Formats: sequence, C-alpha cells, structure tokens
Amino acid sequence: MDARFEPMMDQYRHDYEGLRILKDFVMKKLQEIVDESGIEYDALQGRVKTESSLAGKFDRKGYKYHDIHDITDLVGVRVITYYADAVDKVAKLVEETFTVDWDNSVDARLTMAADTFGYLSLHYVCKIPESLFRDENHPEINEYRFEVQMRSALQHVWAAVEHDMGYKSDIQVPKEYLRAYSRLAGLLELADIEFERIRDGIDGYRKDIRVLYENGRLDKIQLNQESLDLYLESKPFEELTERIRRINNMEVQKGNTSAILRCFNLLHLETLADVENMLNNCADPAYELARKQFEGTDLDIMSSTMPIRNLCLIEALRQNMGYADLVRLYKTFGMSDSSARRHARSVLEKRDELIGS
Repeated sequence: MDARFEPMMDQYRHDYEGLRILKDFVMKKLQEIVDESGIEYDALQGRVKTESSLAGKFDRKGYKYHDIHDITDLVGVRVITYYADAVDKVAKLVEETFTVDWDNSVDARLTMAADTFGYLSLHYVCKIPESLFRDENHPEINEYRFEVQMRSALQHVWAAVEHDMGYKSDIQVPKEYLRAYSRLAGLLELADIEFERIRDGIDGYRKDIRVLYENGRLDKIQLNQESLDLYLESKPFEELTERIRRINNMEVQKGNTSAILRCFNLLHLETLADVENMLNNCADPAYELARKQFEGTDLDIMSSTMPIRNLCLIEALRQNMGYADLVRLYKTFGMSDSSARRHARSVLEKRDELIGS
C-alpha cells in the first residue's frame, strides 16, 4: 500500500471501535423495522471492512480518496429478501429511518445498460441521524457513511456466484460466454417474477377459500393442506374427541396431524364437504369403535388424532374397502406393519356391528 494512505489507515484503526458500534446499531435497527413491517426476509448480514480489505481498496482505487470519510462502505449491511418486490419495501423503510446520501446511492437494477448483462441489487449509502442514535464516546459514528445492500435471494445467489467466478463487467468476454451469461441472468430474473406470481396466486387462493368457508360453501373447497388447516381451525372433531375421552376419563395428548390429509386422500375425499359428510355419517360408529377399544381397560391417555383415525376406518368400511386398504390406513397413522395387520383384522371382524350389513 502506498505510504500516502497511511494517515487514513491510522484514522481507520483509531475509529474501528466506533465503526463496529455503528454496524451493530444499524443491523439491530434494520432487524427491528423490517420485523415490525412484516416483510419476510432470508438473512440480515453486516460487516466492518477489514484492514487488509481497506488496503486493497487503496491499491485499486486510492486515487478517489482524500479523506477516510470519502469511503462509503467501511460498514456494510445487507438485507436478503425472499422476493424481488420486497426489496423496494425494505428500501422505503431505510429511507424513513436513516439519512440517505442520494448522490452516492445506486439502484443498479435501473442503471444497467441494455447491452450489458448481470443481475444487480439496490445500494443505499446512509448516515445515522443524531436524533436516532448518538454515542458521546464515539461521535464519529454520525460522521461515517455506511452502505445498505438490498437484494432478493436469487439476486444474492447471482452476486455470490459472479464473485466466485471473479467476473468483472469491464473485461472482454467471449461471445459464447456472453450469451450463456445473459440467458442465465434472464432465467433468474424470470424466476424472481414467477415466484412473486405464485406467491400472489396462493395468497389470493387463501382469501378465496376463506370467503367460501365463511359462506358455508364447503363443496366448492378442494381438499388440500391449506383448506384442511382452515377447516381444523374450527375444531370440528372436538365434540367426538370429548365423547371418546369420557369413556375412561382419559387425558388427550396432541397427536401428529401430518398424516390426516394422506388418510383423507386414501379415502378419495376431494372437498371439505366430503370431510364434513364423513364426520356427520361416521361419528357415532367411530365412537362405538373407540368404546370397544377402551371400555374395560385401564388406558387413560389418548391421542388427539385417534378420533380422526376412527372416522377414517369407519368411512373405509362404508366404502367396502378391504383388509389391504385398512392396513394402509393404520400404517399411514404411524402403526408398525404387524400392529396395522392385527388392528385391520380386528376392525373387519366388527364391521357388521359398526356399520351394519
């Protein structure tokens, strides 16, 4: 490093603790405002430039710097969002919280020329206003600028790979690599757009099924995990669970609900109305099955999913499903193969008692 940069390096060393405090405060404040906004993000990263990195910057671009405060990225933080449209939402929060140096801030997404290729992010250069934070022992905190990078997860992947390849936009790239690079940039940009479109579609679907549910149109709601979770919010199986619990005054322990949808699919239930019909038609025999299982025993604990399992078993019998199907149902609820076979035989023996001929 050229000796003429030593005074700036000495200033950096002297102010390093203040730079670290600056980085910690900015990261804490960013996490606070982004969390409060409800914006989902993948990561929040921050660093103070190392001495070796600063020396390298002086070697490469020292002609630009006459004072340590000319360097805008001694402190850098990065917010990585899941979706590209969240970048602008984070940017608005940064604008409202810190003092933005607009002359040195760059929206590389807009400035990239049409005949170049890349996948870039949004960079703000900022200061902390004294009204937001001040440390009497480190007044330099309010004098230094820091950089905030905001990018989507896919933009971040692009930047990381680009950095790993050592690519620089000002070098001459063979045409075949230029075309491949451009295709990949376009694919990632398209992927960002498609992720947003899918997210918006799912959000709209959630709103639609909730409206249908509130209007009692269960026959119009296809059965999937999203609609099942909505259905379970109303605790439709609570009455049957309580009836079964009272058989032995049992304690109800929360069971694993991940298998419920798979069992409903095995029964070819297609809408929430099908689930509701199963509950209405099978609740009494499901209770009778539980009574035969528990009455006269000293069992005093039951799983919260056991009533649903019994409903599925009764529905399977109503559909004239055979031994193999019942084994599959039991195994879907987590039983071992031998236990599933034993229980399937037992239920089949009780078929006429439970649902009639």
